[in-house]
Amino acid sequence: MRVLRTGVSAVAPLPPSELQAQQAWLNTIIKGDCVAALEKLPSKSVDLVFADPPYNLQLGGDLHRPDHSKVDACDDHWDQFASFEAYDAFTRAWLLAVRRVMKPDGSLYVIGSYHNIFRVGAILQDLGFWIMNDIIWLKSNPMPNFRGKRFTNAHETIIWATKSKDAKPTFNYDALKTFNDDLQMRSDWHLPLCTGAERLKDDGGQKVHPTQKPESLLYRVLTASSKPGDVVLDPFFGTGTTGAVAKKLGRNYVGVEREQAYIDAAEARIGEIETGDASTLEMQKGKRSERRIPFGSLLETGVLKPGAKLTCSKGRYYAIVRADGSLKSGDHTGSIHKVGALVQGQQACNGWTFWHIDTGQVRKPIDDLRQEIRSRLHT
Repeated sequence: MRVLRTGVSAVAPLPPSELQAQQAWLNTIIKGDCVAALEKLPSKSVDLVFADPPYNLQLGGDLHRPDHSKVDACDDHWDQFASFEAYDAFTRAWLLAVRRVMKPDGSLYVIGSYHNIFRVGAILQDLGFWIMNDIIWLKSNPMPNFRGKRFTNAHETIIWATKSKDAKPTFNYDALKTFNDDLQMRSDWHLPLCTGAERLKDDGGQKVHPTQKPESLLYRVLTASSKPGDVVLDPFFGTGTTGAVAKKLGRNYVGVEREQAYIDAAEARIGEIETGDASTLEMQKGKRSERRIPFGSLLETGVLKPGAKLTCSKGRYYAIVRADGSLKSGDHTGSIHKVGALVQGQQACNGWTFWHIDTGQVRKPIDDLRQEIRSRLHT
């Protein structure tokens, strides 16, 4: 005999003070090296990671425009590595640290250029991550190639990966399709660089960060792979684009950053943002995301009774509902789908939309009855 036990949970709930202490790292910026700092986070606590690691650009000398003015390129110390081997060791270390804090079904997005993204992708696979997509960020306003010796570098690559092949990550397909005028979201994203008022400047009018990402890029990543209330980690936080967008969209964030100047700029930036109303942050969902309700549930809940008569929308075919959830129509018996297909002489049929119940005034599809049960489960 199977006994359903209810009552007190076998695991005692945490006291409010302890629970608050465990969550104190939410919506904060941790100062320090990302590998060491991530040790402060609980394992399997993060839903989504957006990582914008150093690109190891290997710049040789200053870069000048045709008018001899110097280009404000990324030549900061944090982007410099002694060798490819040193960069690979750094990449393995931070990916392992990120892997520990990701939830089993969490997502990781890593952005890079041709300087580093192929090395990152290979190491991702070596560590057991499963690559879901690569995404091309096509810059509508790329920086020109001033030396005239190469193609204008007009894109960056984003790798979307999960912890394993069997992971079931959040992917808001229907929300993205609605976002994109009812077209499937493609893997080529046409978005401009961070410029104008969005670009953070210091008191001298200089860029606070040389590679600040546009909020539009993070808006799309978070819309794709997170839900309101999720925890979003950025282990290379910079000036806080990830945190800013997370706060706007009702997600929790945690950032890791070494440079105090970037932390100060990020905190000021995020502090000015207000989170949208909960009703405006809800995600569009399609039928594939709805809870599965088997036909037998209609009988268990009394919405349908054994002996009920079902018909097609035009009243041409009919069937009787039996106590075990099967239908009988003449010599045909089986599920709502099987009998629907047999009476029409077809290979397949969606029984939920084919079979209707006569209410006395109108015939309505039995799918409406299924929706009634779903609505009860959400109340």
